[in-house]
Amino acid sequence: MRSTVELFPTHAATAATEAHRLETYDFTLPESAIARRPAQQREQARLLVCHRNAGRLEHRTVADLPALLPADAVLVVNNSRVAPARLFGHKETGGRVECLLLTPLPLLERAAQPASRATPGNWQEAPASALLRAAKRPRPGQRILFAEDLHAVMQQEQDFGMADIVLRWQGDLHGILNRIGQLPLPPYLEREPEAEDAERYQTIYARADKTGSVAAPTAGLHLTPAIRAACLARGMDWVEATLHVGYGTFSPVRTANILEHVMHSEYVELSEDAATTIATAKQAGRPVVAIGTTSCRILEGVHRACGRVQAHAGWTDIFLYPGESLHVVDHLVTNFHLPKSTLFMLVCAVAGTTFMHHAYGQALQEGYRFYSYGDAMCIL
Repeated sequence: MRSTVELFPTHAATAATEAHRLETYDFTLPESAIARRPAQQREQARLLVCHRNAGRLEHRTVADLPALLPADAVLVVNNSRVAPARLFGHKETGGRVECLLLTPLPLLERAAQPASRATPGNWQEAPASALLRAAKRPRPGQRILFAEDLHAVMQQEQDFGMADIVLRWQGDLHGILNRIGQLPLPPYLEREPEAEDAERYQTIYARADKTGSVAAPTAGLHLTPAIRAACLARGMDWVEATLHVGYGTFSPVRTANILEHVMHSEYVELSEDAATTIATAKQAGRPVVAIGTTSCRILEGVHRACGRVQAHAGWTDIFLYPGESLHVVDHLVTNFHLPKSTLFMLVCAVAGTTFMHHAYGQALQEGYRFYSYGDAMCIL
């Protein structure tokens, strides 16, 4: 990977101290910069190209991406699909409960067992994590009713509104969620899902059998079949992997020293074929391009867990910030992130904190749109 060059390097001891301060990753973000709806066409989004070694910025559009990336690159995308995981139900006593189901659907289906002490019939159950919102929190053992064929049993409260539950269902869980669940749009959009979101808040390569995210891998929202075809025509490889995006992507860092932050865990899957393609490319000196911070976390998380790129399935809580080395990812395509977020820290790890503050400042000055439905940047 090319070395990161800061525009204004500081003394190493000072840099090490500053790198761990939460305030180092703060910047002013006006409400007007937050994109509430997607661009008319995916590829019409603007693209801020960040040339790290030259410390130079370039203003393009996502449609230019195939020409900007190295012709021998390996593109790694996250094929997880956003689940209709937002459920509305009520306690048996009548109190309304909103539930965001956090455990990925494929893991619930794999863990399913015949339900005990449930309504007679062919019921299944699995332990799950959820974010609950209610005027009065359900008590342990209390049922939350969503539909005739789906309910949950409260187990234990966790921090920040989280809870352990047992989910019970009758029939096809995927079908039930598609019938009664709602797409969990990011809370900062401050609106309910609309018809357009059903398509635009999914990547074009999201797989139905990989339905498990509670937020979209947003950099991939910009890609189209034409962009994919153009990349392949130039000689690039296209590799799919899976990370089921968790609610932790929205969780703020609450500690003044970022090293004290407890990183959320997310479930990743890297197949044998995908791992072989990436490992072979690295050995040949070909660049690996992560499409999105989720793809970056897959690759670096697998490398950290296994010591190399290999087939892997499991949980990762990798936290990348300046001072943490990247071993697999050479270039990154990503959207613009929240101040003081772990995702902004990740892009600072890739491109340097000073350069990223400069790039974000220029993006705001030039009217770039931020967050899930916003514009993108390409770090070269």
